[in-house]
Amino acid sequence: MTDISQLLGANIKYYRKFCSLTQEKLAEKVNTATNYISAIEAGRRFPSVKMLKKIAFALEIDTPELFVTENMPLDTMKKELEEQVWTDVGQSLSDYVSKRLAVLKKQKTGGTNSEMLNGN
Repeated sequence: MTDISQLLGANIKYYRKFCSLTQEKLAEKVNTATNYISAIEAGRRFPSVKMLKKIAFALEIDTPELFVTENMPLDTMKKELEEQVWTDVGQSLSDYVSKRLAVLKKQKTGGTNSEMLNGN
């Protein structure tokens, strides 16, 4: 995760759920709107230092813990890994399909055996 806003949001969501709090309850505790908490967790908004301190206090953690990557939720890391794998696999699969289509087209048009074997 390269975006600090996304890291912060993922950690807040993790600790909020760990504390069995809804977004509404956390918003009440820090005296803000639920949609603001939602935007922070989604990485669309970045809170002020004052708000960060309030959120950390409500979650019963020290403020710096909101930025520690070692505490990144496993589901977030899993999602990122899956996205990277699917990006890599998708590119490889796309290349493979393109080559196989070329071979099939040459077979239909009567390409030579060596051309078909090499994907040319």
